[in-house]
Amino acid sequence: MTVQFIQYPKCTTCKKAQKWLDENGINYNTIHIVEERPSKEQIKSYWELSGLPLKKFFNTSGMKYKSLGLKDKLSSMSEDEQLELLASDGMLVKRPIVTDGKKITLGFKESEFAETWK
Repeated sequence: MTVQFIQYPKCTTCKKAQKWLDENGINYNTIHIVEERPSKEQIKSYWELSGLPLKKFFNTSGMKYKSLGLKDKLSSMSEDEQLELLASDGMLVKRPIVTDGKKITLGFKESEFAETWK
């Protein structure tokens, strides 16, 4: 099985996730989230696959999220507007995203990775 590992190389959470994938022998293709931003359609498919609220796809600890004041704006934005915003800048997206097209994880929690990818 080869998964898509959508990440930002300087992200410490992504580094932890990558280390876990390596240590557990999971094959993956690395995608740099800023250089190869997921499209609105890709983000929508990840969101639908995840079953999570769309707001979980935002990198709420990121400087871009904070500088745009999204904490107060997201609740009044439509899903379409949120998807457009996520597709506009990879730094707004929570990472890493790991998917094989059937399953997906967002962020890194070791227990969740073990349950999903082992």
